[in-house]
Amino acid sequence: MTKIAESVDVNSVSRISDGTLIKGEISSHSDIRVDGQVEGRLFSEGRVVVGENASVKGTILCGDLDLWGNVEGEIFVRNVLSLKGTASVLGDLHVRKLQVEMGASVNGTCKMISEEDFDATLGLPSSDAPEVV
Repeated sequence: MTKIAESVDVNSVSRISDGTLIKGEISSHSDIRVDGQVEGRLFSEGRVVVGENASVKGTILCGDLDLWGNVEGEIFVRNVLSLKGTASVLGDLHVRKLQVEMGASVNGTCKMISEEDFDATLGLPSSDAPEVV
């Protein structure tokens, strides 16, 4: 049996390099990797990776989040938030699933939410809402 490897498009990941500062709102359908600094709102339908030397001041909303660096602000994750050993969070977490490595620090509250709660945060209609014709 032959297994066909999926090709990965390196351009499908938006990268914010070390030494880069972005202020404002970032929105992407694809994954985002932050190795620099972001001040504002960061939204991705996919995965967000915040590198060890990176920092985000503001709100993160995403499908999944792998956090090695620093975040000051609220975090909303539809699926899994993975706090690595070097992660530091000053703010509140709203997540469906949480994974924490030894050494990670959180100074804030953690609320476990459903996908519906996440969608409500984005202002999306509930799947239980009646269809308007």
